[in-house]
Amino acid sequence: MPLLIVRRLALGIFTMWIVSLLVFASTEILPGDVAESILGKEAPDEQITAMRERLGLNDPAYLRYWNWLSGLFVGDLGVSLGSGREISELINDRIWNTVRLAAVTSIIAVPLAVTLGLVSAMRAGTVMDRSISIGTLCMMSLPEFFVATLLVFVFAVQLRWLPAVPNVRPDQSLWSSLTSIALPVMTLTFGVLAHMARMTRNAVINVLSSAYIEMALLKGVLNWRIILFHAFPNALSPIINVIALNLAYLVAGVVIVETAFGYPGLARLMVEAVGTRDIPLVQACGMIFCATYVLLNLFADVISILSNPRLRTQK
Repeated sequence: MPLLIVRRLALGIFTMWIVSLLVFASTEILPGDVAESILGKEAPDEQITAMRERLGLNDPAYLRYWNWLSGLFVGDLGVSLGSGREISELINDRIWNTVRLAAVTSIIAVPLAVTLGLVSAMRAGTVMDRSISIGTLCMMSLPEFFVATLLVFVFAVQLRWLPAVPNVRPDQSLWSSLTSIALPVMTLTFGVLAHMARMTRNAVINVLSSAYIEMALLKGVLNWRIILFHAFPNALSPIINVIALNLAYLVAGVVIVETAFGYPGLARLMVEAVGTRDIPLVQACGMIFCATYVLLNLFADVISILSNPRLRTQK
């Protein structure tokens, strides 16, 4: 088992290196000139040339990549070209907002999705199962911007129960904080709930075809006991993987939700940085999102290995 974990960790590090190459290359081909974006299009050519020299934009691409990558290893994310502040300070102001949004959504979505999946598996082939399947399929088909607009129209415009734009402040009470992010949380829950519920149902039903499940049925064990105590523990591996992917999405893939609601999170900060050609800030946000995916997938792999005896005995 330790060898398997080391292999997963090595693969994660290699993946992050590949992604660092892709992030750097993609920011290099962004249209526009960073120096011109900072000084304005009317700036004299001499000032633009001096700014490019000061920012190191005239250095070869491989040298700029090495300087940036070596800085990441020591925790130096660089300085924002737009504001002149340390990137670590800018990210620290936003990342906890995104983590808060993801944490509240996961606390609601994960138990609800697993419960719906188990209920659907217990009632496989019944009206309830078909209703849950149709409902989750519809939820997966609706784009997030449509769900966000619909929720704002119903709960903010018509009913006036919740604020349309989150007002996040450090001195907020717990109730005020939860109320302000209720609509973004509902939108994200709507998006990730369906996938996790369907995967839970499919994983449990696949295990139900095993020989030991048939033996339990022949012994007269109740259906709910078979699913909860025999099928569900053995179906944890794929369920954990899909939960980890959805949790990674909650941190790294909330660009549409944060933009739609004007939520001051890390994804919106990255969108703003792309608009201002703040290349170091875009690169730092991209690597944080990559690290989130890699770490959560590594966590899911480790949990899957621990929960599956067959994986623990692999060489």
